[in-house]
Amino acid sequence: MPRQARTILWVDDEAELLEPHRRFLADRGFDVASASNADDASEMLRRKTYDIVLLDEQMPGRRGLEAVRELTEIAPSTPVVMVTKSEEDDTLAEALGANVGEYLVKPVSPRQVLAMVTKVLDGPRIRQQALARHFVERFREIEQADARNLDWRGWVDRYAEVAQWDVDLADARETGLYESLRGLYPAMHREFVAFIKTNYPRWLANLDGERPSLSVDIVSEYLLPLLNTHKSAVFIVVDCLRLDQWNVLQPIIAELFDVETAHYFSILPTATPYARNALFSGLFPCEIAANFPDWWGERDDESLNAHERQLLEEQLRALSSKPIPVHYEKISTHADSEDLERRVSRSIAPEGVSAFVFNFVDLLTHGRSESAILLEVARDEIALRALTKQWFQRSALISVLREASRRGVPVVLTSDHGSIHCKTPATVFAKRDATANLRYKFGEDLRAERPEQALMFPKEETLKLPRRGLGANTLLAAGDTFFVYPTKLREYQSRYRGAFLHGGVTPEEVILPVSLLTPRR
Repeated sequence: MPRQARTILWVDDEAELLEPHRRFLADRGFDVASASNADDASEMLRRKTYDIVLLDEQMPGRRGLEAVRELTEIAPSTPVVMVTKSEEDDTLAEALGANVGEYLVKPVSPRQVLAMVTKVLDGPRIRQQALARHFVERFREIEQADARNLDWRGWVDRYAEVAQWDVDLADARETGLYESLRGLYPAMHREFVAFIKTNYPRWLANLDGERPSLSVDIVSEYLLPLLNTHKSAVFIVVDCLRLDQWNVLQPIIAELFDVETAHYFSILPTATPYARNALFSGLFPCEIAANFPDWWGERDDESLNAHERQLLEEQLRALSSKPIPVHYEKISTHADSEDLERRVSRSIAPEGVSAFVFNFVDLLTHGRSESAILLEVARDEIALRALTKQWFQRSALISVLREASRRGVPVVLTSDHGSIHCKTPATVFAKRDATANLRYKFGEDLRAERPEQALMFPKEETLKLPRRGLGANTLLAAGDTFFVYPTKLREYQSRYRGAFLHGGVTPEEVILPVSLLTPRR
């Protein structure tokens, strides 16, 4: 069955000049109708649906820009391309302001018109086909790559590519290819935990000549250089932000800043009390406990993160030869966000560091386990990214970024750890002293029923954690597992299966973005 001709409505008062274009487009399967003024075009749109409208800007009666609103009200799904003789900035700005996404500047050749019509009508499909072809080529290469030969840079490159494919294929609605990509994750998780088991202790013991940036390095490597060249800088930590979530936020931020993104490895466990304190202090947990015992009392998660401002001040004092003022805010509730929005113009200090911690993403991932509504709305990685983007676009965080951009203040934006969509219960055996965490545990005689589901470290000093007494083990979850006890198997399975959790050893939790945002001039 022959394909139905695409229809074009060309609105131009010089209809006799359009005949070469009409014949050229007709030979390529297009049916071109013409109108000499905006009023006739409106009437034709009311009577018939067209695939695209080419609208001359300068015509007798109403200008094309004046007619755009009426035409889009009549046919809101029909794209409009402005054809103008003027390359003046004001005209182009008017066209963009009128929601005209594309324009052509006269004189135009038939091939230019064809290229523009094809771009508007078939561009998304052509890009989707190209994306699919490219992924099929890369999929074979990724699938056959030997991860045993990867160093930490190779792991960053591999996971960064997979995370971007995850976003791109989901956005393109390539369901089959997306499922193929997700099929790579179990092997990637197994290979990554083997890599960390061998290399992480060596990094901390300084046995390797070169290691990746870790949580303890972020302030010294990224924030301090800004303070050496600028009077003020902003330091933002978005709790529990994964790399794929960052990928959907970056295009929005790029409208305000030049964005340079690097990657670092979170310390273990990949949990807020350990990873975020390491960011602010530049110290490993055992060093924090030794140097600041009053600030480290392992009673509950909240108390462990109660001194982030003081830890940042102490780190900057140790790194710099001059005092650096620190303004610190933690945004955890709707009331906190509203309060920050009201005074956002005063939120960035004129000198020193303005540090912000935004807890929304972490609260969202934890809240899924407690709320049936959130569990349904944020049911998988794609939905979690969409919710993160929706929050970000109306958040106090984007307000702070706009203010920093307006004032020309550079920003370091990062996360303390990521999260993993947990689907597999892993039975663990422990004494009563074991901690209750679902992706990491401390305790005596602690072990997993299936060793491949967890990573065991029998000595705290291997991970630079505070001492917990003789016989204390550290158990870190691997893959998409969450820890359950034999006596509470059904309760934990029903409550936490499908939850986004953190504290374990997966690329999603460990490999994180750290971005330098330079305000656009």
